[in-house]
Formats: sequence, C-alpha cells, structure tokens
Amino acid sequence: MTKHSVVLDACVLFPMYLRDTLLSTADEDLYLPYWSQKILDEAIGNLVKGGKLSQKTAKNLENQIKLAFPEAMVEVPVALEQAMTNDPKDRHVLAAAVTAGADIIVTNNLKDFRENELAPWNIKAQSPDDFLSDLLEEYPDSIIELLQQQSQKYKNPPKTFTELIDFLREKADTPKFASNILFKVQRREDNQ
Repeated sequence: MTKHSVVLDACVLFPMYLRDTLLSTADEDLYLPYWSQKILDEAIGNLVKGGKLSQKTAKNLENQIKLAFPEAMVEVPVALEQAMTNDPKDRHVLAAAVTAGADIIVTNNLKDFRENELAPWNIKAQSPDDFLSDLLEEYPDSIIELLQQQSQKYKNPPKTFTELIDFLREKADTPKFASNILFKVQRREDNQ
C-alpha cells in the first residue's frame, strides 16, 4: 500500500485536537506530511491572533512541529506559486503540494481548490473528515490506538477517549470520522 504524501493547510493545523490527530497519524507513519513556512506562519499567526496561544507559546509549538517533522518543510519557488490558478489566497498551498510531490491537500477550504485546478498536478483536496475517514479504513487498529493514547496525554483539562471523539465530531468538524471510530470500537467490543 502506497503511503499518501499530504500537504496540511493552515486551517487544519489551527484547531488543537484536529492538529494533534493529524500530526499523531503522521507520526505513526500512516502518511507523509508536508507544509511550507507560509502555511505554518498562517496557522501560528491565527493561533496568536485568535487569542488561543501567546506569541511565545505559538513559536514553541512551531518549533516542536518542525523538530518532530524535519522532512515536512518544503521551499516553494515564487514563480510556481504565481503560476497556480486556484484561489489567490491559497495558491501557496497548491504550490507547496506540487513542490512536495503530494497527492492530497487536507483543507477545510475545498472551494479554493477546484478539481479542474488540481487535475494537471494529479492532486486532490480533501476535508479533514474525509481524509481521516480514509485513513481509518486503511489503518483501523492504528487509528483507534493512537486516539486512545492521544486522549490520555491531555491533562488540563483531561479528556476521555469518548470526550476526544465527541470533541472531534463537534468542534473539529469531523462527524463522519468520529462516527466511524465509535462504530469500529463498538464492533470490536461486541466481538470480544
């Protein structure tokens, strides 16, 4: 099974639990993540602007992401970004995907990545809900285990596995993924 190469747009790196889930699945080597400095700047800038993190904490988060995934950073040539035909504010994201040789862009801004603009590059855009649901189909045991581990690392406030899944469904806009997780966990318990 070929691993997907995936550019994570800034909008999916912004919500904490979604970011943690996407980065945990990448850390588990279920796909290869990519981003550019411009994508990270946008995500980190929005965390500070939105009052979610202080400038210092946000910079620390950025450094942790870069340390955890040193191979994920791509340098996007300006000329390539200018050659893109998708929504102007997201041309840098498509250019990062082309530079990385990615086959998927995970974004909540699907309207900014129309199929006809991605087709020449053999790239598709997916919502985090669809992307994580596809990963769950490919790696059900790994995803369930890593979400259980993810829920245990939250201390302030603590989160149970079910609370994390509920949060992903309601706040991270991944209802299909959350429902599929709960369904698979229930089936697993029924079979024991």
